[in-house]
Parts: sequence; C-alpha cells; structure tokens
Amino acid sequence: MSEAITSLIRLRMGAHDAHYAGNLVDGAKMLHLFGDVATELLIRSDGDEGLFVAYDNVKFLAPVYAGDFIEASGRIVSMGKSSRKMVFEARKVISAAGLADQVSAANVLKDPVVVCRASGTCVVPVAMQRGAGGHGN
Repeated sequence: MSEAITSLIRLRMGAHDAHYAGNLVDGAKMLHLFGDVATELLIRSDGDEGLFVAYDNVKFLAPVYAGDFIEASGRIVSMGKSSRKMVFEARKVISAAGLADQVSAANVLKDPVVVCRASGTCVVPVAMQRGAGGHGN
C-alpha cells in the first residue's frame, strides 16, 4: 500500500447517547463510530461499503459523557485480496465543563484524551471491489 487511506469523524455525544448514571455514554458507541469510519475507509479503498468481520482488540481507556465531542479516526494498515486490516482511535477533544450553574459550559482540551483504541478486519468481496473511490458519478 503506497499511500495510507484514512478517515476522521467528529461529533458531540448527546443526552440520547448517555446510557448509564451520571450521563455516562456506553462504550459500544465508540464501536459504532469505528464502524462508520471503517465504512468510509472501504469506500475510499474499494468503492464499496464492505462488511465488518470482527474486532480483534478493543480497549476502553477513559469515560465519555453526554456533551463530550469525540473524534474517531482510522486507517487501513494492510490489505489482502478481500480483507482489510484497520486500526481505530477515539479521542475526547471537548468535554462538558460540569458546572452546576452553567449547564451549557464546555472546555476545549489542550491535549485530547484517548478514550478507546481498537483494531479489526473488514472484507470487500472481490466481485464488489471497484478500485480506489469507486469511480462513480
């Protein structure tokens, strides 16, 4: 692979993402974001959404709360005939300030906090591969 194929998405965790007491967001939300990143990576590499086969490593490293902004990124690290090995990282870049008298206050983090890392494998059947970016209209 001559040039790395990467993807980056950023979004705010809302109250609807909070699953536990204290507005804690379920770790599965990070895996959902990684699935979206993987889909973009496959479209960029093969012109097809492909299928996510398995995660082989997932590490939850810090809590995520409603109001936090999460940046999820990924890249393809190796390509087989139909398999694509990927690595992912999610970082908290803005956090809710947690001020009782200013419920909408937030802090931009000088140093983003890595909240999750994972790796996994996706597959694009050979018959579905259309080359880099697909070449569609």
